[in-house]
Amino acid sequence: MRTTVSEDEAAQAPRSSNTEGLKRLEEEGEIAADYLEELLDIADIDGDIDIDVDHGRAAVEIVTDDGEDKWLRRLVGEEGEVLDALQELTRLAVQAKTGERSRLMLDIAGYRKSRRAELTEIANEAVAKVRSSGSRVALGAMNPFERKVVHDAVAAAGLVSDSEGVEPNRHVVVHPA
Repeated sequence: MRTTVSEDEAAQAPRSSNTEGLKRLEEEGEIAADYLEELLDIADIDGDIDIDVDHGRAAVEIVTDDGEDKWLRRLVGEEGEVLDALQELTRLAVQAKTGERSRLMLDIAGYRKSRRAELTEIANEAVAKVRSSGSRVALGAMNPFERKVVHDAVAAAGLVSDSEGVEPNRHVVVHPA
């Protein structure tokens, strides 16, 4: 297990509150790692757990050293459904220990990382369509993680987006600036 903190995290708040917040996030990561290690033991799946702090959230990833992640892929499930459920269970385990709601992000075998890249590309294509046509573009249904990635990419491009609809059909709409 390794813990890393980004420079952005270190610079986000005054030293004393930053240290307290960082300690809380590291504690969340440690609790989550313990929970996930037990889960992996029960399922007899090999994996290492990396702990990080990213954008004000504890971030935990299950990885393999040998690159053989077919067993971990089962924990991702089709379109990340199992991963989303495991993330919620892990958040609940953290909340049970700390008494506070957790915003922890869980990744398994790099699924969210690669999905983030795909979603950024989708967002960039939508931005290009909006700029060329001048009209809004509605994207397909997405889960909250996916919508957040798209909103961030659209904002970085200088356009506006919002979410419309009701789960499970909630989607992002990109508007001209």
